[in-house]
Amino acid sequence: MFDGATWIDVPVPVVATDPLRFRDSKRYLDRLKEARARTGLQDAIKIGFGRVDGLSMTLAVHEPEFLLGSLGTAAGEAFIRGADTALEKRTPYVVFTASRGARMQEGILSLMQMPRTTIAVRRLREAKLPYVVVLTNPTTGGVTASYAMLGDVHMAEPGALIGFAGPRVIEQTIREQLPDGFQRAEYLRDHGMIDMVVHRHDLRATLARLCGLLMRSPALENEPGVAVREIPTRTEAELQLIEDPSPNRT
Repeated sequence: MFDGATWIDVPVPVVATDPLRFRDSKRYLDRLKEARARTGLQDAIKIGFGRVDGLSMTLAVHEPEFLLGSLGTAAGEAFIRGADTALEKRTPYVVFTASRGARMQEGILSLMQMPRTTIAVRRLREAKLPYVVVLTNPTTGGVTASYAMLGDVHMAEPGALIGFAGPRVIEQTIREQLPDGFQRAEYLRDHGMIDMVVHRHDLRATLARLCGLLMRSPALENEPGVAVREIPTRTEAELQLIEDPSPNRT
């Protein structure tokens, strides 16, 4: 995503490894150790800072290979650190989600990350900084029920599964067959739950253009050693949106 593939790691806080010490804590600790060895990460979310098409940006990326990208205390702290970095550096905050939901081995402490991350998103909104979510396959459970669906703009990759409970659970609950493509990115776009479906090859250009518009920064300041990118001509609709950013506009 970043220009020149230059990813600047943002350190994340160290948290208790097994805060609740459940009866199966040894098994949980073994799974954490295995996930860290396999992915090279300390937990399920990685935070980075850099430039995308010349625009400074803070990214948070879920690693689905780390315990299914589940949201625990460490992942919650990482998300909040990413929001703090965006606030400090005055950048858009873009989050790539890929998660099966809350990490139940951490019980209530895992669920508490839902309101904590929601507060972090509210702070971004109060600072008038863009918060954009890119939903990848799958995005479900407590992640969907919190920061994944609080973006100023929601993108999704083609065919991504997005929802709270899975289709099988819903069918068993309501005892009805679900429509074709239910909870897939294209279905949610057509029914107004997300804004756009963007192929991975087009994500970088789309995010750069969108965040530039939301930041109202049509040109990069001429900084030493930084090439100024050519800005595409804005459409009439974009110019009207800048002049009148009212939330009542459709």
